[in-house]
Amino acid sequence: MSDGHQQTPEKDPPLEWGRKVLVGAWRDLKSVYYANSTIWKLLKSAGLLFFGLFLWAGTNLLLSYQPGWGFLYYVMAYGFALLLWGPLTHLLVVPFVIRMRRSGKGGLARFVSRHGSKANLTTFIVIVLILGTFPLGVMTFEFQLPSNGGSDVNPYLDCTRSDETVHCHISDSRGIDRVVVTSGGETLEVIDEPPFDFDVDIGDMRAERGDKQFVVELQDENGDTLRRYNRRAEMIPG
Repeated sequence: MSDGHQQTPEKDPPLEWGRKVLVGAWRDLKSVYYANSTIWKLLKSAGLLFFGLFLWAGTNLLLSYQPGWGFLYYVMAYGFALLLWGPLTHLLVVPFVIRMRRSGKGGLARFVSRHGSKANLTTFIVIVLILGTFPLGVMTFEFQLPSNGGSDVNPYLDCTRSDETVHCHISDSRGIDRVVVTSGGETLEVIDEPPFDFDVDIGDMRAERGDKQFVVELQDENGDTLRRYNRRAEMIPG
């Protein structure tokens, strides 16, 4: 006989509930990863392409403000490699692995079907680690940093490289009291007289991930920064 009380189902403990959520999320992720219809392949490729562009441009922008944040080079390398590896994975690698798996053949086909995706991911990670440790010049580009005071002073900084020296000059010296050149927080040059031309030895520049770079600050008579330019020696034309 019923005692008049309705029994409520027992809830899973927090750890068990968390495990089920993670397992379900992993299964959903794998189903999306192996989705092989044409629309899914195009969507995944386009999504990874735009995500790679976002990371690549975003880390270059952050490095313009914080050149000492070396870990950003690995994020940059991830985004840069994703531009090619994302579409390559979902347009070629994954369909090939699925085809081998459905063939039911043994030998090499069975090996590819079982380990192809892992080998592809491992290769991608190795490429990211190499590019993050030894970044290519084509991975980096420069942003002109805005001033703190909203000044109208906005000249063009033109730099050329010859042997081990970088020569720079300012296109318009009006409104500028002095130019300060630093690298890695250390002052390399202070120019107090127009036209504010200067030379910097590449050997005196500090390197971030093997990339020699320097910062040029245009200051007013109060020492406030009007404009700041971040330059990488490898990107300066000879």
